[in-house]
Amino acid sequence: MNSPTVSEDVVVVRHTHQNAPTQYVEANGIRFAYRRFGRPAGVPLVFNIHFTGTMDHWDPAVTDGLAADREVILFNNAGISSTSGAVPESIEEMAANAAAFIKALGLTTVDVLGFSMGGLIAQTLAIAEPTLVRRVILVGTGPRSGEAMSSLTPEAQDIFGATYAQPDDLWLRVHFAPSAASQAAGRRFLQRFRLRSEARDPEANDKVAPAQLAALAKWGAPRVDPFDYLRALKQPTLVVNGDHDVIIYSINSWILQQNLPNAQLIIYPDANHGSLYQYPERFVAHVSEFLAAHD
Repeated sequence: MNSPTVSEDVVVVRHTHQNAPTQYVEANGIRFAYRRFGRPAGVPLVFNIHFTGTMDHWDPAVTDGLAADREVILFNNAGISSTSGAVPESIEEMAANAAAFIKALGLTTVDVLGFSMGGLIAQTLAIAEPTLVRRVILVGTGPRSGEAMSSLTPEAQDIFGATYAQPDDLWLRVHFAPSAASQAAGRRFLQRFRLRSEARDPEANDKVAPAQLAALAKWGAPRVDPFDYLRALKQPTLVVNGDHDVIIYSINSWILQQNLPNAQLIIYPDANHGSLYQYPERFVAHVSEFLAAHD
């Protein structure tokens, strides 16, 4: 019996983190830059990046790992890098822009992943759009009025205020613990971080950080009964962090899990803010299992 063959004139292009083209869509008067790649089946997973980050600040080991089973969508919110507009000074406006972007793609159901500041956006988006957002992954983030969240932590101020021989070395201190093992994982991350050498996003301009810091200050300001809002986030939620996050203290992940109606918490050992970058294979496995359990 002859083996089945594929016609020579059929070409299947499988994009990855490294070569997915940057595309654009208009919504809310903003021209959003985004990339889509992965397996075009099931519910897409939309990524929301950290403070001053762009689409190129994600770890390809994470994005490509998750793209093996589903489509992933990376994007820059308003005023970030290749997206037009101004950075809002509130998390609520950032979440509204994220919702407008998702709907502009014609999507009616998505899962959302938010890392650090992106986790604040993901929480707010899930509460505001309960029929749009199906499942939530919150990484290295915290609740409104969380522990030491009204400003950058002292450790974060020191890290971001320092100078580095190589600019990328900043991320060794932001994302990784001081141990030899964690720093070695950080150096491997930096190699992956620069794998996409063509058509990279420009770094965030000098207007981004002040606007984002203003939004973070409003989010972290003390309130009466600050965690009550989390009861409205009813979607199944996976909370992930390292055991020694000095950017958004690890206790905030526990607070999230304790106050969300349907959440589980995973803490990775010997890990700082970027636990997902220190343990990318483990993180991909945990997220894939979490999402598949609800497919």
